[in-house]
Amino acid sequence: MARKSTKPSRSQPAAASVQNRAKPATARAAQQSPQWSPAEVAEAFRRFQAARPEPRGELEHISPFTLLVAVVLSAQATDAGVNKATPALFKLADTPEKMAKLGEARVRDLIKTIGLYRTKAKNLIALSKKLVAEHGGQVPNTREALEALPGVGRKTANVVLNVAFGQPTIAVDTHIFRIGNRTGLAPGRTPLEVEQKLQAVVPEQYKRHAHHWLILHGRYVCLARRPLCGKCLIADLCKWPGKTALKPAA
Repeated sequence: MARKSTKPSRSQPAAASVQNRAKPATARAAQQSPQWSPAEVAEAFRRFQAARPEPRGELEHISPFTLLVAVVLSAQATDAGVNKATPALFKLADTPEKMAKLGEARVRDLIKTIGLYRTKAKNLIALSKKLVAEHGGQVPNTREALEALPGVGRKTANVVLNVAFGQPTIAVDTHIFRIGNRTGLAPGRTPLEVEQKLQAVVPEQYKRHAHHWLILHGRYVCLARRPLCGKCLIADLCKWPGKTALKPAA
Protein backbone atom coordinates (compact mmCIF):
# COMPACT_ATOMS: atom_id res chain seq x y z
CA MET A 1 0.00 0.00 0.00
CA ALA A 2 1.34 3.40 -0.94
CA ARG A 3 2.14 5.71 1.93
CA LYS A 4 -0.41 8.48 2.32
CA SER A 5 1.21 11.81 1.66
CA THR A 6 1.30 14.27 4.54
CA LYS A 7 1.78 17.22 2.22
CA PRO A 8 -1.23 19.51 1.72
CA SER A 9 -3.00 19.26 -1.61
CA ARG A 10 -3.08 22.23 -3.93
CA SER A 11 -6.83 22.49 -3.50
CA GLN A 12 -6.49 22.61 0.29
CA PRO A 13 -3.61 24.84 1.44
CA ALA A 14 -1.80 24.12 4.65
CA ALA A 15 -4.37 25.79 6.84
CA ALA A 16 -2.64 24.89 10.06
CA SER A 17 0.62 26.39 8.83
CA VAL A 18 -1.16 29.54 7.75
CA GLN A 19 -2.82 29.84 11.15
CA ASN A 20 0.50 29.36 12.91
CA ARG A 21 2.11 32.06 10.79
CA ALA A 22 -0.85 34.39 11.28
CA LYS A 23 -0.93 34.02 15.06
CA PRO A 24 0.99 37.01 16.42
CA ALA A 25 4.24 36.18 18.14
CA THR A 26 3.42 39.03 20.50
CA ALA A 27 0.34 37.16 21.70
CA ARG A 28 2.33 34.03 22.51
CA ALA A 29 5.06 36.06 24.22
CA ALA A 30 2.63 38.16 26.25
CA GLN A 31 0.86 35.11 27.65
CA GLN A 32 4.22 33.97 29.04
CA SER A 33 5.26 37.39 30.32
CA PRO A 34 4.94 38.57 33.92
CA GLN A 35 1.66 40.25 34.73
CA TRP A 36 1.48 43.99 35.24
CA SER A 37 0.92 45.08 38.81
CA PRO A 38 -1.97 47.48 39.51
CA ALA A 39 0.61 50.16 40.26
CA GLU A 40 2.28 49.65 36.87
CA VAL A 41 -1.04 49.87 35.02
CA ALA A 42 -1.96 53.05 36.88
CA GLU A 43 1.46 54.55 36.11
CA ALA A 44 1.14 53.75 32.39
CA PHE A 45 -2.19 55.55 32.10
CA ARG A 46 -0.97 58.42 34.26
CA ARG A 47 1.73 58.98 31.66
CA PHE A 48 -0.71 58.71 28.77
CA GLN A 49 -2.94 61.29 30.44
CA ALA A 50 -0.04 63.64 31.16
CA ALA A 51 1.08 63.48 27.54
CA ARG A 52 -2.41 63.85 26.04
CA PRO A 53 -5.05 64.96 28.56
CA GLU A 54 -7.94 65.01 26.08
CA PRO A 55 -7.31 62.42 23.36
CA ARG A 56 -9.61 62.44 20.37
CA GLY A 57 -10.39 59.89 17.72
CA GLU A 58 -9.38 60.75 14.17
CA LEU A 59 -12.68 60.01 12.43
CA GLU A 60 -14.32 63.28 11.42
CA HIS A 61 -17.95 63.68 12.46
CA ILE A 62 -20.43 66.36 13.47
CA SER A 63 -23.06 64.39 15.39
CA PRO A 64 -23.73 60.97 16.93
CA PHE A 65 -25.24 59.87 13.61
CA THR A 66 -22.30 60.94 11.48
CA LEU A 67 -19.99 59.32 14.04
CA LEU A 68 -21.94 56.08 13.72
CA VAL A 69 -21.71 56.26 9.93
CA ALA A 70 -17.98 56.98 10.01
CA VAL A 71 -17.26 54.08 12.36
CA VAL A 72 -19.30 51.68 10.22
CA LEU A 73 -17.32 52.83 7.18
CA SER A 74 -14.00 52.42 9.00
CA ALA A 75 -14.26 48.62 9.24
CA GLN A 76 -11.29 47.20 7.32
CA ALA A 77 -10.44 50.72 6.16
CA THR A 78 -8.22 53.54 7.42
CA ASP A 79 -9.55 56.61 9.21
CA ALA A 80 -7.79 58.76 6.62
CA GLY A 81 -9.56 56.97 3.79
CA VAL A 82 -12.93 57.36 5.51
CA ASN A 83 -12.30 61.06 6.17
CA LYS A 84 -11.72 61.64 2.46
CA ALA A 85 -15.10 60.18 1.55
CA THR A 86 -17.41 61.41 4.30
CA PRO A 87 -17.46 65.20 3.70
CA ALA A 88 -19.36 64.79 0.44
CA LEU A 89 -21.61 62.15 2.01
CA PHE A 90 -22.39 64.23 5.09
CA LYS A 91 -23.07 67.31 2.99
CA LEU A 92 -25.99 65.45 1.44
CA ALA A 93 -26.98 63.16 4.30
CA ASP A 94 -26.16 64.13 7.87
CA THR A 95 -29.30 62.60 9.38
CA PRO A 96 -30.90 59.16 9.12
CA GLU A 97 -33.84 60.63 7.22
CA LYS A 98 -31.59 62.20 4.59
CA MET A 99 -29.46 59.07 4.32
CA ALA A 100 -32.47 56.84 3.73
CA LYS A 101 -33.82 59.26 1.16
CA LEU A 102 -30.47 59.45 -0.62
CA GLY A 103 -30.71 55.78 -1.52
CA GLU A 104 -28.28 52.90 -1.69
CA ALA A 105 -27.01 53.56 -5.22
CA ARG A 106 -26.08 57.18 -4.47
CA VAL A 107 -24.45 56.27 -1.16
CA ARG A 108 -22.52 53.54 -2.90
CA ASP A 109 -21.20 56.03 -5.43
CA LEU A 110 -20.12 58.46 -2.70
CA ILE A 111 -18.18 55.87 -0.68
CA LYS A 112 -16.77 53.72 -3.49
CA THR A 113 -13.17 54.58 -2.53
CA ILE A 114 -13.67 52.68 0.75
CA GLY A 115 -13.24 48.93 1.04
CA LEU A 116 -16.42 46.83 1.09
CA TYR A 117 -18.36 49.88 -0.07
CA ARG A 118 -21.27 47.89 -1.54
CA THR A 119 -22.05 46.12 1.73
CA LYS A 120 -21.47 49.28 3.72
CA ALA A 121 -23.83 51.31 1.54
CA LYS A 122 -26.52 48.67 2.02
CA ASN A 123 -25.99 48.72 5.79
CA LEU A 124 -26.07 52.52 5.99
CA ILE A 125 -29.45 52.66 4.30
CA ALA A 126 -30.83 49.83 6.43
CA LEU A 127 -29.58 51.26 9.73
CA SER A 128 -30.85 54.71 8.80
CA LYS A 129 -34.32 53.35 8.11
CA LYS A 130 -34.25 51.46 11.41
CA LEU A 131 -33.19 54.57 13.32
CA VAL A 132 -36.11 56.48 11.84
CA ALA A 133 -38.64 53.70 12.39
CA GLU A 134 -37.59 52.55 15.86
CA HIS A 135 -35.65 55.40 17.49
CA GLY A 136 -37.21 58.59 16.19
CA GLY A 137 -34.18 59.31 14.04
CA GLN A 138 -31.85 59.37 17.07
CA VAL A 139 -28.81 57.21 17.72
CA PRO A 140 -29.56 55.03 20.77
CA ASN A 141 -27.23 55.09 23.76
CA THR A 142 -27.36 51.42 24.74
CA ARG A 143 -25.20 48.59 23.46
CA GLU A 144 -28.16 46.31 22.82
CA ALA A 145 -29.92 48.84 20.59
CA LEU A 146 -26.74 49.79 18.74
CA GLU A 147 -25.74 46.20 18.02
CA ALA A 148 -29.23 45.55 16.65
CA LEU A 149 -28.51 48.01 13.83
CA PRO A 150 -27.30 46.59 10.49
CA GLY A 151 -23.52 46.68 10.16
CA VAL A 152 -22.93 47.52 13.83
CA GLY A 153 -20.88 45.14 15.95
CA ARG A 154 -19.43 45.35 19.42
CA LYS A 155 -16.42 47.49 18.47
CA THR A 156 -18.57 50.04 16.62
CA ALA A 157 -21.04 50.17 19.50
CA ASN A 158 -18.20 50.73 21.97
CA VAL A 159 -16.82 53.65 19.95
CA VAL A 160 -20.23 55.33 19.69
CA LEU A 161 -21.03 54.79 23.37
CA ASN A 162 -17.65 56.24 24.35
CA VAL A 163 -17.31 59.17 21.97
CA ALA A 164 -20.93 60.24 21.55
CA PHE A 165 -22.24 59.44 25.03
CA GLY A 166 -19.17 59.55 27.27
CA GLN A 167 -19.46 55.98 28.50
CA PRO A 168 -16.23 54.28 29.71
CA THR A 169 -16.21 51.58 27.03
CA ILE A 170 -13.04 50.24 25.41
CA ALA A 171 -13.24 49.52 21.69
CA VAL A 172 -10.61 46.94 20.78
CA ASP A 173 -9.30 47.40 17.26
CA THR A 174 -6.17 45.86 15.72
CA HIS A 175 -3.94 48.39 17.48
CA ILE A 176 -5.32 47.73 20.96
CA PHE A 177 -5.36 43.99 20.36
CA ARG A 178 -1.68 44.16 19.44
CA ILE A 179 -0.71 46.34 22.40
CA GLY A 180 -2.67 44.25 24.88
CA ASN A 181 -0.84 41.13 23.78
CA ARG A 182 2.59 42.53 22.99
CA THR A 183 3.05 44.46 26.22
CA GLY A 184 1.34 41.88 28.41
CA LEU A 185 -1.07 44.54 29.65
CA ALA A 186 -4.16 42.57 28.59
CA PRO A 187 -3.30 39.41 26.66
CA GLY A 188 -6.12 37.57 24.95
CA ARG A 189 -6.89 35.38 21.97
CA THR A 190 -9.86 37.47 20.84
CA PRO A 191 -10.74 41.18 20.90
CA LEU A 192 -13.43 40.42 23.48
CA GLU A 193 -10.89 38.78 25.81
CA VAL A 194 -8.58 41.79 25.50
CA GLU A 195 -11.48 44.17 26.11
CA GLN A 196 -12.60 42.29 29.22
CA LYS A 197 -9.08 42.23 30.63
CA LEU A 198 -8.62 45.94 29.99
CA GLN A 199 -11.91 46.66 31.70
CA ALA A 200 -10.65 44.66 34.66
CA VAL A 201 -7.22 46.29 35.01
CA VAL A 202 -7.58 49.91 33.86
CA PRO A 203 -8.31 52.21 36.81
CA GLU A 204 -11.78 53.79 36.68
CA GLN A 205 -10.48 57.35 36.34
CA TYR A 206 -8.72 56.43 33.09
CA LYS A 207 -11.38 54.28 31.37
CA ARG A 208 -13.11 57.21 29.67
CA HIS A 209 -10.11 57.84 27.41
CA ALA A 210 -8.28 54.51 27.64
CA HIS A 211 -9.15 53.23 24.18
CA HIS A 212 -8.09 56.50 22.50
CA TRP A 213 -4.75 56.55 24.32
CA LEU A 214 -4.08 52.95 23.32
CA ILE A 215 -5.23 53.36 19.70
CA LEU A 216 -3.05 56.41 19.16
CA HIS A 217 -0.13 54.70 20.88
CA GLY A 218 -0.50 51.71 18.58
CA ARG A 219 -0.95 53.84 15.48
CA TYR A 220 2.08 56.06 16.00
CA VAL A 221 4.47 54.37 18.46
CA CYS A 222 3.84 50.68 19.10
CA LEU A 223 3.75 49.87 15.39
CA ALA A 224 3.02 46.39 14.12
CA ARG A 225 6.31 45.66 12.36
CA ARG A 226 8.82 48.07 13.85
CA PRO A 227 7.65 49.48 17.17
CA LEU A 228 9.37 52.72 18.16
CA CYS A 229 10.41 51.55 21.60
CA GLY A 230 12.85 54.44 22.00
CA LYS A 231 9.91 56.87 21.85
CA CYS A 232 7.56 54.81 24.00
CA LEU A 233 6.20 56.39 27.18
CA ILE A 234 5.77 53.02 28.85
CA ALA A 235 8.80 51.11 27.55
CA ASP A 236 10.17 50.51 31.05
CA LEU A 237 6.84 49.02 32.13
CA CYS A 238 6.27 46.93 28.99
CA LYS A 239 6.81 43.17 29.38
CA TRP A 240 7.60 42.49 25.71
CA PRO A 241 10.99 40.75 25.50
CA GLY A 242 11.62 42.17 22.05
CA LYS A 243 11.63 45.85 22.98
CA THR A 244 14.66 47.65 21.71
CA ALA A 245 15.17 50.54 24.12
CA LEU A 246 13.85 52.03 27.30
CA LYS A 247 12.51 55.53 27.82
CA PRO A 248 12.79 57.04 31.31
CA ALA A 249 9.52 57.62 33.11
CA ALA A 250 7.89 60.99 32.36
